[in-house]
Amino acid sequence: MMNEKELQKQLQTKVKKKLEPLFAKYNMDFAGIDASLKWKPLVLIIGNYSSGKSTLINELVGQQIQRVGQAPTDDSFTVITAGGGSDYVEIPGSTLVNDENLPFGHFKSYGEKLISHICMKQINSPLLENMAIIDSPGMLDATSEKDRGYNYLEVLGELAKLSDLIVLMFDPHKAGTIKESYEVIRNTLPEKSGEHRIVFVMSRIDECDNLSDFTRSYGTLCWNMSQMTGRKDIPHVYLTYSPSAVNPDSVAEGWPQERDELIAKITQASGFRINHILEDIDRQVNEVELVAETVNEFLKKAGKVFRKFTNITVAIALVLFFFGDLVLNSILGFPESTLIASIRTSQFGLVNLVIPLVLCVATLVVGALGFSRIAFKQLQKKTLANCRSLVKLDSDYRKNLWAKMEVKIIENIKGMKVKDLWTGYGRSYNKIQNFLQNDLKRYYEKIVT
Repeated sequence: MMNEKELQKQLQTKVKKKLEPLFAKYNMDFAGIDASLKWKPLVLIIGNYSSGKSTLINELVGQQIQRVGQAPTDDSFTVITAGGGSDYVEIPGSTLVNDENLPFGHFKSYGEKLISHICMKQINSPLLENMAIIDSPGMLDATSEKDRGYNYLEVLGELAKLSDLIVLMFDPHKAGTIKESYEVIRNTLPEKSGEHRIVFVMSRIDECDNLSDFTRSYGTLCWNMSQMTGRKDIPHVYLTYSPSAVNPDSVAEGWPQERDELIAKITQASGFRINHILEDIDRQVNEVELVAETVNEFLKKAGKVFRKFTNITVAIALVLFFFGDLVLNSILGFPESTLIASIRTSQFGLVNLVIPLVLCVATLVVGALGFSRIAFKQLQKKTLANCRSLVKLDSDYRKNLWAKMEVKIIENIKGMKVKDLWTGYGRSYNKIQNFLQNDLKRYYEKIVT
């Protein structure tokens, strides 16, 4: 099996070279794939402000790196990873978003308010040599974008898209009742990350007064999750607590095993990095393929109309070339000698070509203008009214993909010009198909052979 770091480096070089021009051609953002190809595996920790995120992180890295408490103690996105030898280095967000070797460049678009609430902490920790943990601001009951100064849920979604594991934490006192938790579980995470990357955790279970209190909190969390996910089958919820804060004699049977399984899940997250990169590439290339397929079908229709229009225009131009001056002569008495007459009387001269050529060229010009300003525009308008007719949506996957990409498809078709009939869109579509059917398959084979 190829070394994962080597394969990631190879993907970064080859995928960027092959796909970035294709994404640009269809006005699609390559930054998502570009970011996923960079740097280390990422574990994103999210939850409300009292869910035990910082306590879990401190335990994982073996240091008191994050402040803990019942009230909000940190309102920043903190990237925690191994440093360059120093015990502790803190790097501000302005440096992170401008470092081309890190995957955070596109967060600049969210403005200074977010940048001032991002930082990196580099520490000495064996666990973090090959991964990074991102601690996030706690989710609250009623926080608007205006209050934070940036779109919190959108930023969380972008980080989730980059992450190889997402740990969503709840505490027994607010078991899934936070407003932003609902938005994250119902909308943000399903749109940005696969369900297999999400781990649900109920922490601080040692704070339950008794078994009945624990059962009630756990049942409430499961019920709330069923409402948030819209599913009857509830995913596994890991249980955890802080060993340093618990009397070993009060630990219930099975709790240590749950904690150990959760810790193992997090520490093994780096092993899924390449798979997740390929999943992200696969998903986004399928998105651009649907856009390319639709555009290609539109241009095929436009090509048929163009050929039909051209055949008619050329036929009329030829008729006018040979007989147009005859019509003018019969109506206006001009020109005195027509092309056909000059050929018959062997008195042909270049002057006899002037009127036929003018009529011929004028017809071709009118035909070209008629196609570009009337026929093409009408076809474009008709297509925009029913873009779905261009492709087969014969599966739920294709239908869902269409719903996601419809705006981008309309944008591309609306931006089409006549010259695009000859600017290589068909070749681009074939390149995208070839990447999905051949290149991507080979990359998957490299991680299993």
